[in-house]
Amino acid sequence: MEVRHVTQTPTTSNKQVVEEFDRMLNTRDLSQLDQLCTPDMVNHALAPSRPSGLAGTKEFLQSEAGRSFQGDTWESLETIAEGDLVVQHGVRGGHWPGGPFLGFPTQPGDYRREVVFMYRLRDGRICERWAVRDDLTMLRQLQAL
Repeated sequence: MEVRHVTQTPTTSNKQVVEEFDRMLNTRDLSQLDQLCTPDMVNHALAPSRPSGLAGTKEFLQSEAGRSFQGDTWESLETIAEGDLVVQHGVRGGHWPGGPFLGFPTQPGDYRREVVFMYRLRDGRICERWAVRDDLTMLRQLQAL
C-alpha cells in the first residue's frame, strides 16, 4: 500500500482561514478574530460610519445589526482560491428579527440572497475583505419595499 502525503499549499491554507472566519461569523465567538486577521485589516464591506479596520469589524459583529445575521447559513456555496485571494459566492439565508435594515423599517421574516465575499490574505491572515450582497432582494422579502 502506497502512502501519499498531501502538501498544503498557501492557496489551500488560505481557503481554510476563510472557512474558519466564516464559522466564527456564524457563532459570533470573536476569540479567534485576532489570529485570523492582520492588525491592519481593512474591511471594505462595512458601512461608512464604522471604522474600516479590525475595530470596525468587531464593532459590527457585536452590534445589534451584526447579531441579527447570526445563524444565517449558506444554501449554496462555491469557494475559489488563487494566490492570495479567496472568493466565496453563493446564496445565504436566515431569519431577520425585524427592525431597520439599511435605513428601511422591515418586518421579521426569512430571507435568502445572493452574496459574494472576497478576501485577500497576507502571511496566512485576512488583510482585506469585500462584500457584494443582493440587499434589494432582502428588502423586498422583508416587505420594506
